Amino acid sequence: MHDDGLIDTNVWLSAWPTRGSWAATPRALVAKLRRHGVVSAWTGSFDAALHTDIAGVNARLAEACARDGEGVLVPFGTVNPALPDWEEDLRRCHEVHRMAGLRLLPGHHGYQIDDPRLARLVEFAAQRGLPIQIVCSLEDPRSPSPGLIAPSVPAAPFIDVIKKIPRARAMLLNAAARPVAGNAALLRRFADAGNLALEIATLEGVAGIAALLESAPTLPIAFGSCAPFFYFESALLKLQESPLTPQQLDAVRHGCARGLLAAASAR
Repeated sequence: MHDDGLIDTNVWLSAWPTRGSWAATPRALVAKLRRHGVVSAWTGSFDAALHTDIAGVNARLAEACARDGEGVLVPFGTVNPALPDWEEDLRRCHEVHRMAGLRLLPGHHGYQIDDPRLARLVEFAAQRGLPIQIVCSLEDPRSPSPGLIAPSVPAAPFIDVIKKIPRARAMLLNAAARPVAGNAALLRRFADAGNLALEIATLEGVAGIAALLESAPTLPIAFGSCAPFFYFESALLKLQESPLTPQQLDAVRHGCARGLLAAASAR
């Protein structure tokens, strides 16, 4: 990992079935990220949401990042605790593919955030030093195709899960929309957990990052774009229009992400 530059914690490969992409290939995605100063991009696969062969999805993701990632794309594999033998998928992510972390999709995989199997997965990942990302949504609930509707994942119940596993490290993806960002009490609960971070891909409103930090000054916040599903420049603008101190800006740009990986690996 790099010590400076921009770390994007929410990047995807493959194609979403109902939306064309401005990044036709991984190399095109990497070229865009590099032009905007991204030195590391935590990368999952859209295939993980709908394909049942999770092992195959993870193998293709690892291969694509190694072949076309140019040192920028960092693969985050997917494990579905609702499937048989998910422990083997976790082992392969860690031991075979050498992935930096895991990206979970409860809404698409049909389990609840407080499912005991998820808690067990988080515990196993913590033992291996792998941070967890929980995808709270992929599409705005007003826009998905009727055939692809997946429930949004409520973020609050995960606080109780993660607090029971102090050595675990986790991040909520696409969770900073208005219902969360506008709830100061909930943001403080996230911060008080001590091992849970947010990223900014779905954050809305003027000076949104500053507003989050005003509500919960100790809340770890990372940069995330959800590219190429969202336009990368939208996330970049959030850094530019929010009045942040140099220390706050560094934390969002790269400090939070580096800290999450370092804390997870120091198991």
